Amino acid sequence: MLTHKQLRTKALATAEVKAEYEKLADEFSLLDEFLKARAAQGLTQAQVAEKIGTTQSAVARMESGSGKHSPSLATLTKYADALGCKLEVRLVRRPRSTKNATGRPSPTTPKRVAA
Repeated sequence: MLTHKQLRTKALATAEVKAEYEKLADEFSLLDEFLKARAAQGLTQAQVAEKIGTTQSAVARMESGSGKHSPSLATLTKYADALGCKLEVRLVRRPRSTKNATGRPSPTTPKRVAA
């Protein structure tokens, strides 16, 4: 039987799996921050739920990142407050692609001239 780490390494060796995993990297990172912050405060899901006025199962769904439930910014702010944290939401510019969504060079991409 494989350990979690071995299974992850094996799965990520597949290009399709790795591409999907990388698409979710930001979400996984955020969920990891939630879990670490709750653990640092020594709180259970039930205790966080009580502080923010919801149920333990709602907190579990939020922490699972299952994609079936997208909490509002208000809920995320309450969650952060319950952990003694401040929620920050930022827009971070992605590196510019040399091709647009159609796969054609973007207007700002210099065109190559044959020599």
